[in-house]
Amino acid sequence: AQEQAQQRASAAELERLQKLLTESPKLKLEMAGHTDNVGKPAMNQDLSQRRAQAVVTYLTQHGIGADRLTAVGYGDTKPVASNATKIGKQLNRRTEFKVVAN
Repeated sequence: AQEQAQQRASAAELERLQKLLTESPKLKLEMAGHTDNVGKPAMNQDLSQRRAQAVVTYLTQHGIGADRLTAVGYGDTKPVASNATKIGKQLNRRTEFKVVAN
């Protein structure tokens, strides 16, 4: 049940991001994927890249030009919380976006 709620929340966020990009046609974004520190750095790098790419793929499939989007995986190099706790690790597993042109 919790996983379904998270999926619905993620879908809603993706729809909001798509709407923002549709309403702001000059906006260009970097999608940044992140992981916690569990696993080997190379695996985390790959996972974070795939997370970011999944967002780019969703947006391009929903009418946003690929030339406006970049996917970058940061692995576990930019934590926002301590990886010493379950909650901290959960917070570090994320995808964010950064405006690169407006």
